[in-house]
Amino acid sequence: MNAESWNLLLRIGLITTAGLSIAAGLISLVLGTVIGIFRVSPVGPLRVLASGYVEFFRNIPLLICLAFIFYGLPKAGITFPIFEAGVIGLSVYTAAFVAEVVRAGLQSIGHGQIEAGRALGLSYIQMLRLVLLPQVFGMVIPPLGTVFIALVKNTSVASAIVVPELMYQAEVIAGRYFYPNVFLIAGFMYLIITLPLALLVNVMEKRSQIGHRR
Repeated sequence: MNAESWNLLLRIGLITTAGLSIAAGLISLVLGTVIGIFRVSPVGPLRVLASGYVEFFRNIPLLICLAFIFYGLPKAGITFPIFEAGVIGLSVYTAAFVAEVVRAGLQSIGHGQIEAGRALGLSYIQMLRLVLLPQVFGMVIPPLGTVFIALVKNTSVASAIVVPELMYQAEVIAGRYFYPNVFLIAGFMYLIITLPLALLVNVMEKRSQIGHRR
């Protein structure tokens, strides 16, 4: 491949994919944690709202979510730049999967700890902040890691709304210079992001297991 092709893949595609992954990962972690908490909330309407959110986004294709944000919302006068539209779509979609991981983690904690927190006079918010969530995030590192690795791969769908990420650049190069092997190169570039992330998750999981044994 020529220098321009490598520039499109590395300086634009790979960097944009990394930016999408980081931004959407952080937003979906915060949003998904809140929704996961709502899923086990003692307030009925919050549980129903969170359950509806999770079921909706877990059962529609990501492409529909991205297309609605980028092509549908402008019909109502709500317009986002291309990159921001990709971040929002990936975030709200991934948050549903994060929420299920957080919900499962919260429900796995023994009821005795909740009763102990109540006996100490802790409010529900204080129990979440001081007792439940620190334990949850120690337990759910592996499934959360899987969700975020899937998020990195899902950034390729953002090419459908012309976000200039890795897959979009590969399509441009294949069409402009007739390099079909560029998709194989793009695949290796996704590995550059996902493999270190998988190794980091493994290290954090082992440290968490050692901490629990102590």
